[in-house]
Amino acid sequence: MSIVQEAASRLLEAEETKNVIEPLTVSYPGITVDEAYYTQLEIIRKKVDNGGIIVGKKIGATSKAIQNMFGVNQPDYGHLLADMMYVEGETISLENFIQPKVEFEIAFILKKDLKGPNVSILDVVEATDYIVPAIEIIDSRIGNWQIKFEDTVADNGSSAAAMIGGKPTKLDAIDLTHIGMVAYRNGEMIDSGAGAAVLGNPLRSVAWLANSLGKYDVALKAGEIVLSGALTSAIEVQDGDTFTAEFAHIGSVTASFKR
Repeated sequence: MSIVQEAASRLLEAEETKNVIEPLTVSYPGITVDEAYYTQLEIIRKKVDNGGIIVGKKIGATSKAIQNMFGVNQPDYGHLLADMMYVEGETISLENFIQPKVEFEIAFILKKDLKGPNVSILDVVEATDYIVPAIEIIDSRIGNWQIKFEDTVADNGSSAAAMIGGKPTKLDAIDLTHIGMVAYRNGEMIDSGAGAAVLGNPLRSVAWLANSLGKYDVALKAGEIVLSGALTSAIEVQDGDTFTAEFAHIGSVTASFKR
């Protein structure tokens, strides 16, 4: 069995049993970034074969806050499946996760396909139907978040679930670089940020994603959701927590958690 197949099987088992594994970079010291991405694609292929439906992609480690938090120095990405998406207003069960954290992001809904190489910011603008606020729930199948870049890449970008909210808003007349966000936990402000935290501009983040995916012959499809990256650090989730992210111009999104 190849490293890719073995690593994919171990991560899938960890997700299903909620029993973490040691870092892949420890189990397979020579694992490459390409092998990590192919591990992720193998996991998604198996899930799709079992009825999973790809509804979008997520971009991770776009802000310095997140990169510093997890000790990585470049963005990564993962896939979003239909069973990972929650509707605002429903309570999210913590039983579905191992060691969850939340991130607050701007989500793009596409009306045209995007496939690299050479996707520009203008291409992203033309391909975007609208944007909405989102909360991503990240999780790691690797013990105590002891991850290196290859670990999070293989583990679907440490993605687990997402919730979108707010009001669908066109990109016209919105400066995504300066769009502000304030985050609350149980009614108390915990953080704030702006779009510039996401690779300088969330549009640049989506263009980066399209070009990075193109290397593996994967496209962003019309109708897909793209989570463009966290505006602040990831926040650990506790039983009973309710998080709200309020964004200028595009509304808010709220997620509540219970065990």
